[in-house]
Amino acid sequence: MGKEKNKKLEQLRMEHGYTYQSMADMLGVCKAYYWQLENNNRRIYYDTAKEIAHIFGLKPDDIFFEDSKRKK
Repeated sequence: MGKEKNKKLEQLRMEHGYTYQSMADMLGVCKAYYWQLENNNRRIYYDTAKEIAHIFGLKPDDIFFEDSKRKK
């Protein structure tokens, strides 16, 4: 594991007042699964990334690929 947490996703979730459970409920997954996504302990599939981005009114790249663009 040892991967960094997705800080952008965590920040968005907290700014909107969502808990791990509320995010999981909106996505139709269990809380543990969502926690693993946010903590980069589970691979995120594009369809799930689109659903998460839709919740925040963003594009998947705005949440999941922003950090990797800056590191290049």
